[in-house]
Amino acid sequence: MDSINLWEWVGYLASVVVAISLMMSDIKKLRWWNLIGAALFVAYGLAIDALPVALVNFFIVLIDIYYLVKLYREPTSTKEH
Repeated sequence: MDSINLWEWVGYLASVVVAISLMMSDIKKLRWWNLIGAALFVAYGLAIDALPVALVNFFIVLIDIYYLVKLYREPTSTKEH
C-alpha cells in the first residue's frame, strides 16, 4: 500500500475547501472559500504537472478576485426602519 504524498493531501484539501465554499449562503464567504480552494488546486495542478487543472483553477481564482473586489467596492445598502 503506497503512502499518500503531500501533494495528494493538498488535492484532497482543495476538494474539501471547494465543497465547503458551495455550502455558503453568504456570497462573500463563498467567494473567499472558493478562491482558497482554487488556489490550492493551482498549486496541486502545478505540482503534479497537470496544466489543465492549474489553468482552469487559476482562471477561477481570477474570477473570484474580480467579484470580491466588486463586492467590496459596492456601497452597502441601508434599510430604513
